[in-house]
Amino acid sequence: MSSRLTMILAGFFLVAALLAGYWGLRLSRPAEPVAVPSPTVDASAAAAQQAPTPAAPPEPARSPIVVLRKAVAANTPITADDVLVEQLQVVPGEAFHSTEQVLGRSSARPLAAGTWLEESNFHAGGPLARMIRPHERAVAVAVDDVIGAAGQLRPGDYVDVLLFLREENSNPQASAQVVLPALRVLSVDSQTGLANDGRPAQSAEDVKARREQQSMSGAATRTVGLAVPAALASRLMLAAQAGTLRLAVRSADEQLLARYWAGQQADTQVLAAGRDLYRFSQLSQVPVAGAAAASGAPAMQIIRGAQAGAATPTP
Repeated sequence: MSSRLTMILAGFFLVAALLAGYWGLRLSRPAEPVAVPSPTVDASAAAAQQAPTPAAPPEPARSPIVVLRKAVAANTPITADDVLVEQLQVVPGEAFHSTEQVLGRSSARPLAAGTWLEESNFHAGGPLARMIRPHERAVAVAVDDVIGAAGQLRPGDYVDVLLFLREENSNPQASAQVVLPALRVLSVDSQTGLANDGRPAQSAEDVKARREQQSMSGAATRTVGLAVPAALASRLMLAAQAGTLRLAVRSADEQLLARYWAGQQADTQVLAAGRDLYRFSQLSQVPVAGAAAASGAPAMQIIRGAQAGAATPTP
């Protein structure tokens, strides 16, 4: 083979090698990412596709009410720093609506912070005085677990007052009777019911203060407050001194409390008490001394306290 042919073949193989290298280099490069055209978004179409936002409900109407910013002691004039005006949806009918209505006024009882003010806050009288009506009297009776119906009495219950007379020298035979029927329970110890305006007669702070005072003094006196008709208050006093009292709870099915709040409780309670009452003189069984005169005419009796005797005829 001639040298010329050899040179031609070498040039051919060199060109082929260059082409092969170039082609391999092109194949080894990563593919360029193809840009995907983003679709054109129509603003009006997007707004139409969105769900409509529901309209907010209208704000309920609110009314001003005067509320105590801090606690106020009894018999202390109210100042502008003690009160504020709140906007509430539900406002009591008797509530004050401006601070000018309460400035300078004082309450006969302490008022707790957060209390909404009304005219009844400035009425004088304690809890029991605000729980009875003009024809009633509040009378307290000392009780224990036996007298007070096993300690299960609650304000608003109705009880019958029973009197037990022991057998004594002046009372040969023991006896019992209903002295006062259907008396409303106002309080049991420091627990009270509702006042005449339908609100609690005592606040939680008042009850707590009274309990703390009783615990500090060590007094464990248990009492029950009863609403007694004015005409029968003295009868309860006499019964408490004559013998032993018991309180008999009446059934709630009688609806006596509902009738009381409806104003249906009339003077029938007083009439029934007078009709059913045995006289203390009948229960005491005072012995009658002396016999009738021989002629059959009744002898005159002279009674001095618990002693009775026949009159001595004068010649």
